[in-house]
Amino acid sequence: MANEEIFEEMENEGTLITLEDEEGNEIDFEFLDIVEHEGEEYIVLIENDEEADEVVILKINPIDEDTEEYLSIEDDELLNTLFEKFKAKYEGDITFE
Repeated sequence: MANEEIFEEMENEGTLITLEDEEGNEIDFEFLDIVEHEGEEYIVLIENDEEADEVVILKINPIDEDTEEYLSIEDDELLNTLFEKFKAKYEGDITFE
C-alpha cells in the first residue's frame, strides 16, 4: 500500500506532481486521489492547467519505502473501471461531463 501519510498530505495541500511525457517535457499535475482496485493502487491526477478537463490515472509501482514510480495503463476497460470508482467516490461533489 502506498504511504498513506504522504497521500493524506498531498490531498490536504493540493500537491503538484511533475511528470515527464514521452518527449521529455515536464508537466505539472495536481493530485486528486488514490483509487484501489484488486489489490493495486492507482493515482488520479489532473494537469495543472485551467483548461484541463481530463484526469490521468496511473498505476503506483512501489520501488522501496520512499520511492515509487507511476506506470501508464494501456487497458481501456481497467481505465474505465478506475474512473467509475473515482466518479462514484465524488458523486455530488464534482460534476463529470
